[in-house]
Amino acid sequence: MSRRSGILEFAVLGLLRESPMHGYELRKRLNTSLGVFRAFSYGTLYPCLKALVANGWLVEESGSAPEDARAASLAGRRAKIVYRLTAEGKEHFEELLAHTGPDTWEDEHFAARFAFFGQTSRDVRMRVLEGRRSRLEERLEKMRASLARTRERLDDYTLELQRHGMESVEREVRWLNELIESERAGRDKRTGPDQ
Repeated sequence: MSRRSGILEFAVLGLLRESPMHGYELRKRLNTSLGVFRAFSYGTLYPCLKALVANGWLVEESGSAPEDARAASLAGRRAKIVYRLTAEGKEHFEELLAHTGPDTWEDEHFAARFAFFGQTSRDVRMRVLEGRRSRLEERLEKMRASLARTRERLDDYTLELQRHGMESVEREVRWLNELIESERAGRDKRTGPDQ
């Protein structure tokens, strides 16, 4: 399974955990709620859905009342298929949600993971946030070292682009620091001296 399809699987399971949906509705939610999927098509979504059904993590159900399905078939249209998470699918999503390996810190996967932080335990959120911050701090050091080596060979526009990239990473590191401190403060409130 490719990294992108793994992210899509995670996001689909997470959205369907909230409620059953048909493909169009699911694609719309992926695009609007989880911006990391802006550029994917039905040609990507439906094979993922079929694989999730084949694994027993989703079931397909007719999305129409029986008379609506009959009217749709008479009109030559297919009834909408609604996808619903199975008990095994919920369990699989819980396993994915608990995973905190290095892939959860990467750009695309981090955004999808962050979208489901409300369903994620505090200790997992902390590991993902700290891992992401560490990964970005490494990236920032490499960017600074590269800029120091090549500064005199770059034109003004390329230098400006490099500076912009570094500022973006620095801004995300500051944001992560704030989130981590907020998580720690929340933990401290719950585990204070009176508990």
